[in-house]
Amino acid sequence: MRKADLINQISEKTGIPKVDVLVTLEAMFKEVKDTLSEGENIYIRGFGSFITKKRAAKIGRNIKKNVAVEIPEHYIPAFKPAKEFVQEVKKLKTVKEDQPGADEEL
Repeated sequence: MRKADLINQISEKTGIPKVDVLVTLEAMFKEVKDTLSEGENIYIRGFGSFITKKRAAKIGRNIKKNVAVEIPEHYIPAFKPAKEFVQEVKKLKTVKEDQPGADEEL
Protein backbone atom coordinates (compact mmCIF):
# COMPACT_ATOMS: atom_id res chain seq x y z
CA MET A 1 0.00 0.00 0.00
CA ARG A 2 1.29 3.43 -0.92
CA LYS A 3 0.55 6.73 0.77
CA ALA A 4 -2.08 7.58 -1.87
CA ASP A 5 -3.85 4.26 -1.21
CA LEU A 6 -3.81 4.93 2.52
CA ILE A 7 -5.29 8.40 2.00
CA ASN A 8 -8.04 6.95 -0.21
CA GLN A 9 -8.97 4.28 2.35
CA ILE A 10 -9.05 6.71 5.27
CA SER A 11 -11.15 9.12 3.23
CA GLU A 12 -13.63 6.40 2.26
CA LYS A 13 -13.94 5.00 5.79
CA THR A 14 -14.30 8.36 7.57
CA GLY A 15 -16.00 10.53 4.96
CA ILE A 16 -13.29 13.18 5.38
CA PRO A 17 -12.17 14.79 2.10
CA LYS A 18 -8.91 13.42 0.68
CA VAL A 19 -7.23 16.82 0.86
CA ASP A 20 -7.88 17.04 4.61
CA VAL A 21 -6.60 13.49 5.16
CA LEU A 22 -3.45 14.33 3.16
CA VAL A 23 -2.80 17.48 5.20
CA THR A 24 -3.32 15.57 8.45
CA LEU A 25 -1.00 12.71 7.45
CA GLU A 26 1.70 15.09 6.26
CA ALA A 27 1.46 17.02 9.55
CA MET A 28 1.79 13.76 11.49
CA PHE A 29 4.83 12.64 9.48
CA LYS A 30 6.49 16.04 9.95
CA GLU A 31 5.81 16.00 13.69
CA VAL A 32 7.27 12.49 14.03
CA LYS A 33 10.41 13.56 12.14
CA ASP A 34 10.79 16.78 14.14
CA THR A 35 10.24 15.07 17.48
CA LEU A 36 12.71 12.27 16.76
CA SER A 37 15.31 14.72 15.45
CA GLU A 38 15.05 16.55 18.80
CA GLY A 39 15.90 13.32 20.62
CA GLU A 40 12.42 12.61 21.98
CA ASN A 41 10.51 9.36 21.52
CA ILE A 42 6.82 9.04 20.62
CA TYR A 43 4.65 6.44 22.35
CA ILE A 44 1.23 5.57 20.87
CA ARG A 45 -0.67 3.11 23.05
CA GLY A 46 -1.91 0.06 21.16
CA PHE A 47 0.12 0.96 18.06
CA GLY A 48 3.81 1.29 18.92
CA SER A 49 6.71 3.60 19.64
CA PHE A 50 8.83 5.72 17.35
CA ILE A 51 12.25 5.76 18.98
CA THR A 52 15.85 6.71 18.26
CA LYS A 53 18.53 4.06 18.56
CA LYS A 54 22.19 4.79 19.20
CA ARG A 55 24.68 3.16 16.86
CA ALA A 56 28.21 2.83 18.20
CA ALA A 57 31.24 4.11 16.33
CA LYS A 58 32.85 1.51 14.08
CA ILE A 59 35.35 1.01 11.30
CA GLY A 60 33.86 0.60 7.84
CA ARG A 61 35.53 -0.04 4.51
CA ASN A 62 35.44 1.82 1.20
CA ILE A 63 35.79 -1.16 -1.14
CA LYS A 64 36.45 0.97 -4.24
CA LYS A 65 39.53 2.61 -2.69
CA ASN A 66 40.32 -0.26 -0.29
CA VAL A 67 40.53 2.20 2.61
CA ALA A 68 39.30 1.87 6.18
CA VAL A 69 36.80 4.58 7.12
CA GLU A 70 35.77 5.53 10.64
CA ILE A 71 32.00 5.74 11.04
CA PRO A 72 31.18 7.95 14.04
CA GLU A 73 28.57 7.22 16.68
CA HIS A 74 25.12 8.23 15.41
CA TYR A 75 21.39 7.82 15.98
CA ILE A 76 18.85 6.17 13.70
CA PRO A 77 15.04 6.22 13.78
CA ALA A 78 13.24 2.97 14.61
CA PHE A 79 9.72 1.70 15.19
CA LYS A 80 8.82 -0.75 17.95
CA PRO A 81 5.30 -2.16 17.51
CA ALA A 82 2.99 -2.59 20.50
CA LYS A 83 2.06 -6.10 21.66
CA GLU A 84 -1.49 -5.68 20.32
CA PHE A 85 -0.12 -4.68 16.92
CA VAL A 86 2.20 -7.70 16.82
CA GLN A 87 -0.65 -10.04 17.76
CA GLU A 88 -2.81 -8.70 14.88
CA VAL A 89 -0.02 -9.24 12.36
CA LYS A 90 0.63 -12.76 13.68
CA LYS A 91 -2.94 -13.67 12.71
CA LEU A 92 -2.05 -12.97 9.06
CA LYS A 93 -2.27 -16.11 6.93
CA THR A 94 -0.64 -14.94 3.68
CA VAL A 95 1.10 -11.90 2.23
CA LYS A 96 -0.60 -10.28 -0.76
CA GLU A 97 1.33 -10.79 -3.98
CA ASP A 98 1.02 -7.20 -5.29
CA GLN A 99 3.14 -5.75 -2.47
CA PRO A 100 6.55 -4.51 -3.57
CA GLY A 101 9.26 -6.28 -1.63
CA ALA A 102 7.08 -9.25 -0.67
CA ASP A 103 8.93 -12.51 -1.26
CA GLU A 104 11.51 -10.92 -3.56
CA GLU A 105 14.55 -12.99 -4.35
CA LEU A 106 17.90 -11.25 -4.02
